[in-house]
Amino acid sequence: MGITSALVLFAVIWFMTFLIVIPIRLQTQGDVGEIVPGTHAGSPEHHNLKKKAWITTAISAVLWCIIAGTIISGVISVRDLDMFNRMGDASVSDGTNG
Repeated sequence: MGITSALVLFAVIWFMTFLIVIPIRLQTQGDVGEIVPGTHAGSPEHHNLKKKAWITTAISAVLWCIIAGTIISGVISVRDLDMFNRMGDASVSDGTNG
């Protein structure tokens, strides 16, 4: 796995985790009972995005270590995910003698 692949993997994991973490313990204006005129009752009153971003980063780092370690170790490869054998047989020679 190259550096770019590792960064892209971390970014994907981070954003997927962030979208899961955002609604946890979210207090809306409707929950608090103080709806600002012109806004929806479901608008957040206290979102705590900085705290949620740090939580997301910690969770993402752990998940990234697990996933990257699995990829680097070779336990799971791209050929393992090829259910329809579109990549061809792994035992077929690449044309070199050896």
